[in-house]
Amino acid sequence: MADQQVTPFVSLDDFERYAVRNLDRNALDYYRSGAQDMHTLRSNQSAFDKITLRPRILHDVSQVTTQTTILSSPVSSPICIAPTAMQKMAHPEGECATARAALETNTLMCLSSWSTTSMEEVAECTRSSGSSGAERWLQLYVYKDRGSTRRLVERAQEAGYSAIALTVDTPFLGRRLPDIRNRFQLPPHLTMANFADSGKREVGKVEDASGATNASGLAAYVASQIDPTLSWEHVRWIKQIASIPVLLKGILTHEDALLAVEAGVDGIIVSNHGGRQLDTVPATIDVLEEVCLAVRGRIPVFLDGGVRRGTDVFKALALGARGVFLGRPVLWALNYNGQEGVVEMLRMINEELRLAMALSGCVNVGDIKRHHVRVPGEPMPMPKL
Repeated sequence: MADQQVTPFVSLDDFERYAVRNLDRNALDYYRSGAQDMHTLRSNQSAFDKITLRPRILHDVSQVTTQTTILSSPVSSPICIAPTAMQKMAHPEGECATARAALETNTLMCLSSWSTTSMEEVAECTRSSGSSGAERWLQLYVYKDRGSTRRLVERAQEAGYSAIALTVDTPFLGRRLPDIRNRFQLPPHLTMANFADSGKREVGKVEDASGATNASGLAAYVASQIDPTLSWEHVRWIKQIASIPVLLKGILTHEDALLAVEAGVDGIIVSNHGGRQLDTVPATIDVLEEVCLAVRGRIPVFLDGGVRRGTDVFKALALGARGVFLGRPVLWALNYNGQEGVVEMLRMINEELRLAMALSGCVNVGDIKRHHVRVPGEPMPMPKL
């Protein structure tokens, strides 16, 4: 795949341009589409551009490090790998290649429940060198079949996953027009590998239980399997059955952030599902500070959605995020060159973050503060005379 490259890749956009040329239409449209008219998908990226940096100068930045901790685990960078489904559509080695890239760069990977590689195989494929593997979380949906949900949690714990990222914004699948036009389904040689022992492993071969017309295979799958009664009681139930931390993925308001704290969760991922669920909700960076102010440091807050540059990461950290998660860029890099492509992409954006830190007068992640950014509509800081 990578031998088609003509000029060196110098930004994350280059990986996307490669994937647009090389992925088949079914996979490409599934990966890059957003809900309805895709306003939120676009604003996830453009909202970062409206935030300006306020660099401080004349600091010794000869030694800059991006190392930090996430849920007390040391990682090389606050840039983590988000859960993205069905990665073998992008590359034959799929999630295993991504997991090995996470190990090589010493960062956190969150595995999708809808992985085309089982969670046990993903854990095992990073242990061949004698390592215990990179830090891994499992992203989880609540299924109508409570036993199936419980087994996923138990298997994750047994396989060494260190946290559960419970997705709470998907009682139904968002209306993604390209998937509807393509009648999206998982290619026949692939399955949702975490459900090999059940009837939940195939996408595109189930009836749409919601009665919706012109639905994609995935929308039909979600309607038939995922529990639309999802509530705070389910969150408390997951907390009861899990012996590892539970984070909520899909919080966008301070009201829900406060309820999350009250429910005893261990963290929040500010997420609009990559703009794939409810169109015209805010960009995640636009609501990050609202959530962080509500939480008041009681639990860590993370962000996904639209991060494409090191300066984006810097801005998210300045506004209160403990770390950020990359989704689509991982898929584009995976399609480009498997494990090596993901490693190259992660190192590229991490070097961009390191440069942004240095040019802003920060030598470690803890130095990045709120005064380093100015958001739209905020008064210009003025000196006290």
